[in-house]
Amino acid sequence: MTDTPPQTRIQARNRAAILEAALEVFAARGFRGATLDRIAQAAGLSKPNLLYYFRSKEALHLAILQDLLELWLAPLRAMDPEGEPRAQIMGYVRKKLEMSRDHPRESRLFANEILQGAPRARPVLEGELKALVDEKAAVISGWSAAGRIGPVDPHHLIFSIWALTQHYADFEVQVRAIMGDTDPYPGAEAWLERVFGAILDIPHHGP
Repeated sequence: MTDTPPQTRIQARNRAAILEAALEVFAARGFRGATLDRIAQAAGLSKPNLLYYFRSKEALHLAILQDLLELWLAPLRAMDPEGEPRAQIMGYVRKKLEMSRDHPRESRLFANEILQGAPRARPVLEGELKALVDEKAAVISGWSAAGRIGPVDPHHLIFSIWALTQHYADFEVQVRAIMGDTDPYPGAEAWLERVFGAILDIPHHGP
């Protein structure tokens, strides 16, 4: 079997332009509202040229989701079972907040997929994502059982981290409507440090 020939510089540039345009269109309009014509126009290419790289809207959406899931899962994978528990968890919180700040379109794209019932992402959610979350939940549970952090439900802790960090991307319009020109992220980081710090505190009994 022959190897796939490497992309030329123009091909690599066109593919990157298509993925960037598709991310913008899918994040703004969802899968149903996006069209290949609109994506091609945003990429500055013809529709036949776009179809040379991606054979359908479904194939293009799947390519973006695969890239997105790799980006999304990386910080959780990086949680080190041998590290200091509080530092590992708080590092994950900060990284997820940074991702909401730096990749809001990707977060909204993922949220749209979930709201539609995850028709394209479900195999990854039920396979790779579930396995990774279960693995890290077991690590967090072990830290809690050993008294290295306070008593927590590890799955709900992870869900809470997702909810409280991704909110700033998925509801960005609402956040900025309320806060005006104030950058919400410094205050969000300080607040989440307090919230999750309190959750992870080891309770002290007696005088």
